Amino acid sequence: MNFVTGYCRLNEDFCAVNGEVISRRDVDSEDSWFKQIYKEQEFVYPKFYKMDLLSQAGFLGAELIKRANLRVAGSYPDDEIAMIFANSSSSTDTDMRFLRSYEGNSSPSPSLFVYTLPNIVLGEIAILNKWYGENMFAILPNFEPGFYINYLNITKSGGSKAALCGWLEILEGKVDVFLFFVEENEETGTPLNAENLASLFNHKPSIN
Repeated sequence: MNFVTGYCRLNEDFCAVNGEVISRRDVDSEDSWFKQIYKEQEFVYPKFYKMDLLSQAGFLGAELIKRANLRVAGSYPDDEIAMIFANSSSSTDTDMRFLRSYEGNSSPSPSLFVYTLPNIVLGEIAILNKWYGENMFAILPNFEPGFYINYLNITKSGGSKAALCGWLEILEGKVDVFLFFVEENEETGTPLNAENLASLFNHKPSIN
């Protein structure tokens, strides 16, 4: 049986790990919201500053889950962790930024062009962690628990023992990010089923 053994929820106002808020956005900060989290958590990965927002969100969610669940980083061979991500707007946020760079400067930004595919976030996480298992990025109308459950069964048949899954929806200042780590037979987590996954996705931790 599969269990959710760690998860991260991130929106425009807060970042929470396993249901506990670890960071709140400072609207007066000169830093972007994702950079605020990066600095507060004292991450050291200079490439973060070159990433688009989709990849920054994926990086933050994955790294925060790893910190909360040490098994993520050390208990699996590099080809046994799959990654299954989805959103509804693909890389539209970056595409629009790329278009504006062309219109404003008469020259498109190569650094933005690199990120005009949504699955680049998978590559960023894979390179950082040396995870070479199966991965995919789907475009769906809404967060669908059944999609992850069904695809996890497919990766399991291919030899995966765990998976980092995520919903990464970022568009024009709106942030709706939910990453979760799934493992087999780790009964300290939440049993993976559609009801539990929907509950974790919709849970709003107190930010008082």
